[in-house]
Amino acid sequence: MISPIQYLKKILPLVIVAVPALLLDIITKWFVRMHIPEGRGYSIIPGFFNLRHDRNTGAAFGIFSDQRTLLIIITIAALIFIFIYSFRFQNSRWMQTSLGFLLGGAVGNFIDRVYLGSVVDFLQFGIESKNLFWPTFNVADVSVCIGAGMLIVYLFRIQHRNVN
Repeated sequence: MISPIQYLKKILPLVIVAVPALLLDIITKWFVRMHIPEGRGYSIIPGFFNLRHDRNTGAAFGIFSDQRTLLIIITIAALIFIFIYSFRFQNSRWMQTSLGFLLGGAVGNFIDRVYLGSVVDFLQFGIESKNLFWPTFNVADVSVCIGAGMLIVYLFRIQHRNVN
């Protein structure tokens, strides 16, 4: 049986990644809410990158718009998955780091959904001259994408090992 202290040492990469990701997400969203009116933005790199205060009542790309309860349930299920896998992969720093990014991002957007009813998005990239913009996103979204990417790499590495 592993002691709680031994377990905490093993999941340290998860905590070291999740906490800063969550704090950065909370701080940046707070800054945007306090300093940029909703629906407005500021050009940072003219024609390419803006800080723009948008609200998203859905998930990525606005899917499941206005389905707050469903998205909260999905997030809770994802958090359960993260904690189960943190036990299963407690000896893998790669997986602990991946799960840390997923945890930090999931909790960041979960907090917005619960307390604000929508997620604050503010990073906007695009080509202004062609009026082509990627949907706005936030630090939590970046964290989830990094974690998911790391998870995919891990699964491909495992699959490659099993094939050989």
